[in-house]
Amino acid sequence: MGKRAGAEPPVVDDRRWRPRVLSGPRVPRRPSGPSGPRGPRAPRTGGFRSRGGGVPLPLLVPALFGLVFLLLPLLALLVRAPWRGLPHQLTSTEVWQALRLSLETATSATAVTLVLGVPLAWLLARTAFPGRRIVRALVTLPLVLPPVVGGVALLLALGRNGIVGRWLDSAFGVTLPFTTAGVVVAEAFVAMPFLVISVEGTLRAADVRYEEAAATLGASRFTAFRRVTLPMIAPGVAAGAVLAWARALGEFGATITFAGNFPGRTQTMPLAVYLALQDDPEAAIALSLVLLAVSVAVLAGLRDRWTGAV
Repeated sequence: MGKRAGAEPPVVDDRRWRPRVLSGPRVPRRPSGPSGPRGPRAPRTGGFRSRGGGVPLPLLVPALFGLVFLLLPLLALLVRAPWRGLPHQLTSTEVWQALRLSLETATSATAVTLVLGVPLAWLLARTAFPGRRIVRALVTLPLVLPPVVGGVALLLALGRNGIVGRWLDSAFGVTLPFTTAGVVVAEAFVAMPFLVISVEGTLRAADVRYEEAAATLGASRFTAFRRVTLPMIAPGVAAGAVLAWARALGEFGATITFAGNFPGRTQTMPLAVYLALQDDPEAAIALSLVLLAVSVAVLAGLRDRWTGAV
């Protein structure tokens, strides 16, 4: 049947065919409360607001006290610093000697942690073996172990009469305690868990399909690690290395127990601060300012990884 001339086309309701995205996402309405359509008001806490509304005073007050507790010692260090005599303090031979030794040993300890810690982190993240949880707990043990206890353990293991140290001394003539190499060993012992934890977390977050694709193309597992995995986890490795370097730079307990406190050989910056605090407090404050500046620089370098989170 053909259309009749002059007949009007039928009206079609096209509202049900409109794509839903054009109307935008539906926003649930706030329930009406006794104080009005916007609900009860949150207690006023100045300029502090959380995602769920205002910050409760029982949480805000302890938080502010905690912030003051952390910042007050650093502020006191800046206030009591001998700013006029600071150039003279920092240019003394003892300070430069301790600073140079600290930088050298911390860098060497970081290199040791990179060589040993990255494969260890890969082993914990990518392989399954009996007792892996126990191994992970043992790796992180130096984080909670008192550093002095770590120094004693190093003496019992690598000292001249230690389990391994006796063999190193008799077979190769290598003596680690109370030497600069001993400082590196002590710093690497306490700093390595920081790198292992950072790299293992990055490895677990990385996509394993890239490594599997490399394996299907004929790459060995080590080649896949070197060409694929390592570039992917480079930021995590760098962050772990910075943390390990900072921890090694501030190491005190294990160093003084295992390597002693000999100027020019084993006396690092923290040991120099401790020694100067007994005879020359202004020199101790100047040395502390140097370590504080280094710590702030490390924190600034890691701001995008930790402090940038919202």
